[in-house]
Amino acid sequence: MIKGAIFDLDGTLFDSMSIWSTIGNDYLLSLGIEPKENLAETFETFTLEESAEYYRSHYGVTLSISEIINGINDMLSDFYRNEVPLKKGVVELLEKFSQNQIKMCIATAMDKQLANEALLRLHVRDYFIQIVTTQDVGSGKTNPKIYLKALEYLKTEKQETLVFEDAYHALVTAKNEGFVVVGVHDGYESIQTEIQKISDYYITDYLTAFI
Repeated sequence: MIKGAIFDLDGTLFDSMSIWSTIGNDYLLSLGIEPKENLAETFETFTLEESAEYYRSHYGVTLSISEIINGINDMLSDFYRNEVPLKKGVVELLEKFSQNQIKMCIATAMDKQLANEALLRLHVRDYFIQIVTTQDVGSGKTNPKIYLKALEYLKTEKQETLVFEDAYHALVTAKNEGFVVVGVHDGYESIQTEIQKISDYYITDYLTAFI
């Protein structure tokens, strides 16, 4: 029986991956530095701190880690505070889970304040016990710490807790740790076949999933 659910935000609840596909390059360009690669691919498994350190070590950015993160968040803030939409059917799913007394938590790599503000604007913040970020636990989603921290808030067992993710590496981490994993289709994640294989459940549309 499912008693808890842990949700990623970008590409999972938020229809937001379009901005993440360019933000890495856009940040460098804002500093007058020409990117040498597609940074969205490079940063796919990185935390914001790891991305900031990469700018320093590979592109010679002399700003501090915190200054780089603040700069990136400044570029993202307007989108999250005013524009980012939920994926279709998210509200219906959250309401269904709430009615069935399934406790819910957020596990995200994005800035906690921006996440909170976006969830409040979209009128879904109250569904979640807590927002846990990779900054909180000091590691990205190749490490299960973020899911285990979320589990502490939910007070459920791994085998009765769903983890919703759109990224393959995150699904692998949660699956290997013993969670029940739900792969969420997003057009910006190319390896859908692998995601379907690793997932206990795979959804392309919240309107028909678990409702």
